[in-house]
Amino acid sequence: MISRKHTVFGFVDIEVKLMNYREALEYIHSTSKFGSVLGLERIKKLMEILGDPQEKLNIIHVGGTNGKGSTSSFISHILTQSGYKTGLFTSPYLESFCERIKIDSKDIGKDELAKSASAVKKAIDTLLDMGYDHPTEFEIVTAIAFYYYYEKEVDFLVLEVGLGGRYDATNIIKKPLVSVITPIDMDHMDMLGDTIEKIAYEKAGIIKPKMPVIVYPQSKEAMEVIKRVAAEKDSKLIIADIESNIKMSDLSAQVFNCTVDGHSFEDMKIRLIGRHQVNNAIVALNVVWELSKTFGYFIGKDCMYKGLERTVWPGRLELLKTEPNIIIDGAHNLHGAKALSSFIKDNFKREKTILVLGMLRDKEVDKVIRQLVPLAETIICTSPENPRAMDSSELSRIIRKEFKNVHIIASNNSIRKSIHEAVDIAKDDSTIIIAGSLYMIGSVRSIILNEK
Repeated sequence: MISRKHTVFGFVDIEVKLMNYREALEYIHSTSKFGSVLGLERIKKLMEILGDPQEKLNIIHVGGTNGKGSTSSFISHILTQSGYKTGLFTSPYLESFCERIKIDSKDIGKDELAKSASAVKKAIDTLLDMGYDHPTEFEIVTAIAFYYYYEKEVDFLVLEVGLGGRYDATNIIKKPLVSVITPIDMDHMDMLGDTIEKIAYEKAGIIKPKMPVIVYPQSKEAMEVIKRVAAEKDSKLIIADIESNIKMSDLSAQVFNCTVDGHSFEDMKIRLIGRHQVNNAIVALNVVWELSKTFGYFIGKDCMYKGLERTVWPGRLELLKTEPNIIIDGAHNLHGAKALSSFIKDNFKREKTILVLGMLRDKEVDKVIRQLVPLAETIICTSPENPRAMDSSELSRIIRKEFKNVHIIASNNSIRKSIHEAVDIAKDDSTIIIAGSLYMIGSVRSIILNEK
C-alpha cells in the first residue's frame, strides 16, 4: 500500500493510502461481518462525504425480484449502441468481482477498482470518526461504483437494486430518469415481508416523485400496490405490453415481434433464451423509448435492434456445451423455477434430462422442487459453497418424500464432482440442467468452461 496526495470530492489534497487490487478486495470482503442491514443513514452520510457523486449521474434504476440483471443488461447494451458511455452496476457476480461494475460491457479494471476503493475507505474512516456505524459490504461496493462512474463521466448509469428497494443502498439517488420494476415474487421474506403486497411496497420504494416508472405486468396484488405508490408520488406509470409473436426460438437465439407505445418492432433478435427473456427485452425497449420520448435522448430503432441482439447475460439459461447439452440457470425462487420449467418442457424430453440441483436453505425449496424435479429422469443433489447452503442429503430427503419414481443421486461430493457425475451418465443426446442457486452458478460456469 502506498500513499499519495489525492483529491476526493469532499476531501481536498488529503493523504489517501492507495491499496492494490488484492488489498482492495480483502478490505471489501472483510466488511461482510457487518451483515446485510437495510437503511439509508450510513450510505447517505458516506456519499455526502464523497461529494454526492450519485446526484451528478443520469440513472435508470432497476428493481424487482426476477429479471433485474437481464433487463438492465438489455438497457445498457442499447444505450451503448446508441453512442452513449453507459455504466452498468449489478449483483451478485458470477466469476469475477469486477463484473459488478461495467462501462460499455467492459469490467472495471483492477487498478481502477483499487483506486476507487481507496477513496471510499478514506471517506469511511471519516464517517467512523463522526460516530456512525460501519457501512455494510454492499453499501461500500455501491459507493465505489458511484465514485467510479462519476470519475469516468458516464452518460448513463443503469443501476440494479441489491435487495428490496425502499431501504436498499442504491435508493439514495433522488431523481433517476426512469425507475423500472421487473417481476415481483416471494423472496427475502425475512427482510421484505411475508406477502406479495408487503414485498411490492418495498420494491415500489424506488419510485420517485414526478419521475416515470416502467413496470413489468404484475400480479393483481402487486400491481395495486405499485399503482397506489405511483399515484401518491404523481409519477407517470407505464405498464409494458409484453404481448409478442415469437417467430423463432431455439438454443441459440429468439426472434419476435412486439409493440411499444403503439409502434411495431418486427424481427427483433436476442441471444438470451427462454420466453421470459423476450418479456425482459420488451420492458427494456419501453425504457429506452421513454428516455427518447420524454427526455429527448436520441436512440434510433437500429440501435435498439443491435443492442438487443448483442446483449449477453451469463448464468441465466446459458448453453455452455453440446453433446451433451449443458445448460446453467440461476433459478433460485418460484418465479425463476417456473421460467426454467417452461423452457425445459418446450425443448427437452424427460427421459433425456439430467438435473443437477443445489439450493440455499432460506429459499422456497419445496416450490422449486415441485417445478423442476418432475421434468428430469435423474436428479443429482449437490450443495452450493455458501454458509446458507442446504446439505445435499437433506435436499435428497425432501425430494424422495414427494417423488417416488425419479432416480436421485445424493452427491456429498464437491460441485465439480457432481458435474462430472452428470456428464458420466449422460449420452450425446442428453441435456444436463444445473440450477437452484445463483451463488453456485459462477463456480459451475468456471468448471465447465475450463475443464474437458
